[in-house]
Amino acid sequence: MNCLFCKIIAGEIKSTKAYEDSKVLAFQDLNPIAPVHILIVPKMHIASADYLDAASSQIVGDIFLVASKLAEKLNLNGYRIINNCGEDGGQSVPHIHFHLLGGKRLNWEPL
Repeated sequence: MNCLFCKIIAGEIKSTKAYEDSKVLAFQDLNPIAPVHILIVPKMHIASADYLDAASSQIVGDIFLVASKLAEKLNLNGYRIINNCGEDGGQSVPHIHFHLLGGKRLNWEPL
């Protein structure tokens, strides 16, 4: 498979891990937009939220639990979890992933 995140999960590409278990890997984003910017990905390849089904959707709950654990570990007062879906939604890697952002007060910037 030629998926960047699958290669990171397989250890073919180095990453700075923040968390790992049998279902989920979390690692530092290479181009952070906040003091804390961690990508949380399922180890199972799912192209995007559009490809979730009844069996695979459980992973989203697992990812949110990991995000909560990381936020507590990193002493974040608040945080944001973002999922981009599809090219027009800003998804740059076709493997479902969630951005955990924090470490500063987060605001919405106008489009």
